[in-house]
Amino acid sequence: MAGRNPFLSAWLSGANMWASAARSFWAGEMQRQQTAILNEMTKQMMRFWTGSWTMPASREGSRKSGSR
Repeated sequence: MAGRNPFLSAWLSGANMWASAARSFWAGEMQRQQTAILNEMTKQMMRFWTGSWTMPASREGSRKSGSR
């Protein structure tokens, strides 16, 4: 027990606490970004695969409203 430094031990304990808080913050942020990317990818994939089922928008309506 003669080789232990209580001040260094307390400092390391505090540093470990802050590192753990920062790690959990970044892990949560990474999870939010991954979820957003996955949702956007799913939306684009569904738009790609179901796009041929929908009828194209009529251009006549846009011409009539723009000629006023």
